[in-house]
Order: sequence, then C-alpha cells, then structure tokens
Amino acid sequence: MKPVSHSFSTDLVPASDRLEAWRWTAKQICGDSRFQFPKASPFHGSIERRTLAGLEFTLFSSSPVSFAKFPVVSASAEDRGCIIITQLEGVRSYCQAGATVLLKPGDTTLVDSGQPWRSQCDGNCARLYLRIPHWRVQNHLQTNWLPALPQVSGVSRSGAALFHLAISFYQQAELMSGHEATAAIDAYLDVLAGCIAHPDHSTRLGCYAEHQARIEQFIETHLAEPSLNPQQIAAAIGVSVRHLHRIFLARGHTVVGWIRERRLQRCRHDLLNPRLSEKNITDIAFFWGFSDSAHFSKSFKKEFGLSPRAFRSCVWTGSRKGQGEMSHPSAMWRGQVRPN
Repeated sequence: MKPVSHSFSTDLVPASDRLEAWRWTAKQICGDSRFQFPKASPFHGSIERRTLAGLEFTLFSSSPVSFAKFPVVSASAEDRGCIIITQLEGVRSYCQAGATVLLKPGDTTLVDSGQPWRSQCDGNCARLYLRIPHWRVQNHLQTNWLPALPQVSGVSRSGAALFHLAISFYQQAELMSGHEATAAIDAYLDVLAGCIAHPDHSTRLGCYAEHQARIEQFIETHLAEPSLNPQQIAAAIGVSVRHLHRIFLARGHTVVGWIRERRLQRCRHDLLNPRLSEKNITDIAFFWGFSDSAHFSKSFKKEFGLSPRAFRSCVWTGSRKGQGEMSHPSAMWRGQVRPN
C-alpha cells in the first residue's frame, strides 16, 4: 500500500471560519468528538496525516483546544483500536478510566480508543497520534489487558529512543518500502512494550517529585481560597485525585490536613507580624481560608499548644506564663515545613 499524506491548515481559512473548519476536519479523523476552544484569541492549527504499513500517523498542532471522545465502538469489537500519543510541543493532560497523565515534550502514552477519553492543553501544543489495532498492541505487550495511560518519559533512555523512532518513522513514511515499513512498526512496538513493561525507576521518581513540587506550589498560591480542595488541585496539576492522595500519604499527610497545616502556619506568621498587631484574629483566619472561627481556634491550639489569642498575648506582652520551658514563640513552631 503506497503511503499517502493529507494536510490541513487554518492559515488557508478565513479567521471567522477557522474553528468550524478545524472541528469538521478533526471529526473526519477522530469521529464523534467534542472540542472546546478556551481562549478568545484567534485560533490556529494544522493537521497532517500520513500512512505507514497501513497504519495512520496524524500530527495535530494548534493553539489551546480541549478534546473529549465518546467512542461508539464496542470494547470487544474486532476493529477496536489504540492510539499511541507522542507529545511534541506543550504540556497536555490525557484522562481515561479514572487515570490522568501529564505529557511533556518527548513523552509517550497509550490510549484505548474503545473507551471514552479526553485531553486538554492551556497553550500551543503539538502531538503525534499513531492509530493501531488493539490486538496488535496486545501481541507485543504479551497481555490480554492494556494499562490505563502508561507514561513513558522522554528523559529516560528507552523513552527517548521511542520518541525519536516515532518522529523518524513519521518523517520517512513516504520513503519506506512496504517491507521496511512493516519492520519499522514492529520494532517500534517492541520498544514501546519494553518501556511499558519495565519503566525506568529513576524516571518514575523524577515525575513523582515534579508532581509533588507543582502540587505544593499550587496549594501555596491558592491557600487563601476557602474552596480549595483535592479535586481542584488534581485537575489543575493534571493528575488523578487518587494519585494526589498517594503523594501525600507517602509523606504521612492527607491533602486536607496539609492545607490546614499550611493555613495555620500562615496565620501564625501574621500573628507574629508587628505590622498586623491591630488586625482582628478572626479576620486573619478568614483571610487564610478558614470559614469558622471556633474551628480555627481549636485547630490552632492543637497545632501550637496555645489559643490564637493567648499566642498573640504571649508574643506582645512578653508573658511566659503557661509556656513551661518555652523561651521564645518560635519554639511553638512544629511540623515539617519551614516558617515563612
């Protein structure tokens, strides 16, 4: 079968028609799908399709767009397929069957196109799709089931090799003979199977640490918002709520408990601040996301050993009554975070 290439670009379409032209073209490839375009700025995008060994490569490149797919193919249908996604530009989240993966340039994942899935990106994004029969992937993985959105990191040696193979095969698709193309796809699937079956341990730890750092940064930024919750945090970072809880449990915390501790630390910091000595204690608590003054006082005393009022009184009157051996308010700091 001779490989063919088809391309589409919104640059060739009037600005007022670009969204509809993109939606129509993408649906010819993806089937019944829902697209959302979050930014009001002019949309731009391109789609290029090539075939290799009878399989379809599609390169999507666009400004921000969200995608949701609701397949009509039965999970047991013979023509059920998979999509191997290679991230080329931008950071994009993919969600399926309760799992979420956040791909950076160079990363790869596997989507079961027989199940609903969705993806989104907040900036310019390019990704390469390889559509392949479900059974063929199973044969190379030597399993009857497929993992949900396995992440193959482009910073690992095997992940980098997989990434470069995908790019090379896409670029050379029209130049390979039939035998070369078939051998190339088989070799690619073997590397993919190796990456999924034996993920690089250091890469997993690196991704785990990266998620943790981004989660903590998001919490610190939104700490004053009373509505801050695990669902909001997980959605913003691009991980599942289950994964979010695992990260905190590994450190001996719960998500809600960590948020409460950080808010208490912020309140304590403000109670120590001489420039805020006239500010009402309840106002300080409410500013940092607490919505019940009694609950705040109880939590503060449990964390630091004194009520907020007694703590402030000790700080500004110099009284040491009831502090035992404590010589300075900083001795009341407990926990594993640095004081602000």
